[in-house]
Amino acid sequence: TDVSFSSVTVPKMLRDMHSKDKFIPYVGCILQMYFSLVFGCLDSLLLAVMAYDRYAAICHPLCYTTIMSEGLCVLLVAASWLVSCGSALLHILLLAQVSFCTDNVIPHFFCELSVLLKLSCSNISVNELAILIVGTVFAIIPLSGILVSYGRIGASILRVSSATGLRKALSTCGSHLSVVSLFYGTIIALYFFPSLSDSKDKVMIASLIYAVVTPMLNP
Repeated sequence: TDVSFSSVTVPKMLRDMHSKDKFIPYVGCILQMYFSLVFGCLDSLLLAVMAYDRYAAICHPLCYTTIMSEGLCVLLVAASWLVSCGSALLHILLLAQVSFCTDNVIPHFFCELSVLLKLSCSNISVNELAILIVGTVFAIIPLSGILVSYGRIGASILRVSSATGLRKALSTCGSHLSVVSLFYGTIIALYFFPSLSDSKDKVMIASLIYAVVTPMLNP
């Protein structure tokens, strides 16, 4: 997921950095936005699934193989793919109803939904409502699940008396927590705080963190 997420945006960004002709056709822009939404949503859901996996491994080690059975893993991944593709398709279909008056300059390094909507010359209230609802489903709900999982993990760690067990638990969760903080922190700041989204530079920096930096942190 991380490799695909970065591959949607980084090659085009690098090409634009070394080219005078910085352009993207409408169909190419729509495709780039669709796949960035798919892999962004999938990343969010899989981070929540990973948090549940960590919770099961640390808090119920003896029952881990029973809880995280192969069937459940397949079901969780398949459901994440299905929901991610469906939500991205919803945004694409709603964007198809929006009209753009003339040739537009996109003040971004890739075709991001919120940036494209600002270039439209028609009513985008339905699109904004969809972003709010889908954003809640793919950001707030998974993040809440992650926080609950790590809250229980934290309580379990505090009961561990051995230093070895404590180090093992922290090493299991540390890298995941850093990725979660960067990924959700930038996305929530970008989509739920209008003051940040009004600044083009801040939007690009925030997008760069969750689209390029965060995937690089995973091995």
